Amino acid sequence: MAEEPDNLVLRMLRQVDAKLDTLMDRMHDLTARVASLEDQMAAMRSDISALRGDFVRLEHRMDKFDQRLQRIERLLDLIEA
Repeated sequence: MAEEPDNLVLRMLRQVDAKLDTLMDRMHDLTARVASLEDQMAAMRSDISALRGDFVRLEHRMDKFDQRLQRIERLLDLIEA
């Protein structure tokens, strides 16, 4: 069995080292979690960008439908020119 050191400073340094190891483990865990969040945010930005493109295409289609409806209404004399 290993003898406990009589030196108080050495004992304190070992306690500090143990606490530092715990902090480093937590830091690595937090770093991994933050990296995961950054990846998820990048994916969300990509999804939002795709949705904006879809929205623009839908607006374009709605504009065409509106133009076609106005043309039909004019041809059938349903609206005043």
